[in-house]
Amino acid sequence: MSKYIFFLLFLLLVACSGGEATDKSTSQAPQPVAVQTANQTKTSTTPDQASTSESPDIKISIKGAQPGNVRLIGIYTDRQYLADSAKIDASGTVHIKRAEPFKSGLLYVALNKGGAIQLLLDKDQTFTMSTDINDLVGAMQVQGNIDNEVFYKSLKMESAQQGEISALSQQMKGQAEGSPQFLAAKKQRDALVATRKANLEALFKEYPNSFFTTFKKAGQNPEVRDIRLPDGTLDEVGRVHAYRTEFWDNVDFSDERLLHTPVISNKLKRYIKELTPQHPDSIISAASFLVNKSLEYPTYFQYFANWITMQYDPKETTLMDPQAVYVYMIQNYFTEDRAFWSNPAEVQALQTRAYEMASSLIGQKAPDVISTDQFGKQKSIYEMTAPYIIVYMYNPQCEHCQEQTPKLVQFYKEWKSKGVDVFAIAIDTNDTEWKDYIKKTGMTFTNVHDPTNKSIYAKYYVDQTPELYVLNKDRIIIGKNLKVNQVETIINRDKK
Repeated sequence: MSKYIFFLLFLLLVACSGGEATDKSTSQAPQPVAVQTANQTKTSTTPDQASTSESPDIKISIKGAQPGNVRLIGIYTDRQYLADSAKIDASGTVHIKRAEPFKSGLLYVALNKGGAIQLLLDKDQTFTMSTDINDLVGAMQVQGNIDNEVFYKSLKMESAQQGEISALSQQMKGQAEGSPQFLAAKKQRDALVATRKANLEALFKEYPNSFFTTFKKAGQNPEVRDIRLPDGTLDEVGRVHAYRTEFWDNVDFSDERLLHTPVISNKLKRYIKELTPQHPDSIISAASFLVNKSLEYPTYFQYFANWITMQYDPKETTLMDPQAVYVYMIQNYFTEDRAFWSNPAEVQALQTRAYEMASSLIGQKAPDVISTDQFGKQKSIYEMTAPYIIVYMYNPQCEHCQEQTPKLVQFYKEWKSKGVDVFAIAIDTNDTEWKDYIKKTGMTFTNVHDPTNKSIYAKYYVDQTPELYVLNKDRIIIGKNLKVNQVETIINRDKK
């Protein structure tokens, strides 16, 4: 249970920020490396936004600011784009005026000397702001726009408490749980968090229909619930499960304005990468829960399905079996009736790739391969009798193969008597090159080559060579995407 206790402590420390770890609106300027031009970024709007938003006329007076250029950085999902530019004049004023309304969402005014001013924009895009270059949030005054008035009021409240909350959380980390010092720090921190939460709830109640309330509520994290087992002890597993399943409860998926803020992207990354164990079964469970929740909201569904699939594309991750996640996402969500953003040819290509991966997932019965060895004899994986079989796919010209093959030859010499055999498959080569490579490397285990690749197609997926799978005595795949020095660990783990 120790991993769950550690995880819950992490949740509690995050909660010290008032449950807003996912609402990373910040006074820091966005990094320019991520900026794209507006026409490179596909965006969507809340219905009728373009026709109902007014033309922007925003004046921002910044005491102490030097004249120069500023960039207006927009957000869509996890991308930033250059929405426009403006200038700071000699009086320190930025005047943002144009005919086309900005997308409803969060807009950064990135200053030329560092730092940024955040604008929470909806239909009302005519207002004035004033602040000080040395205290952009604390000195901010807003006139003529409720969303930004309340937004900066909340930022000031959070800023005033955050330092003290963080210090108390750090104190708790240095004390034994349940000690007088730990409990005293926890009591003070919990009181501050409760005050912060009450202040936010008061703003939500006062401005229930504002974009600020929708935006800020979406960034809130659920409470870490007090769930008990029948004997009265804390149910750590139940608490973690409840936290994950309630994580999206405050997000209104019918409101696409949130996709133009950092909230949804930050929540998605935290939900998939931090709150979900990085094991294929856990990732698939979390992904299906979220994507199924968004099926009725096309723009969210498209974003979630694409982002998760891209994260676990085998070429983009070091997860041992990313194909399991990738295959699940493609087969369930990238179908002709669901992937409305793709054409039939693209869907078919994705489905074919998933099909090629689907037979070689960890935990599945390994497929047999029957092919021809260098002596012209038919060889089969399933005719091999050793308890453990290494299926090794290589190309004689591959640099990494030239590094791993000698290690595999040595491993085979040491482990052949311990119940390990090797079935090696040469791919994308010719007979002469293949046979010369066998002699050169001293591969005395089973070697086969099929110039057509028909005997291995859709059986053992090869993303890049060398590819190494391990099968146990039941011919279940217990390891893949391995280097030779990892095989011993996989076999010993299976034995235990």
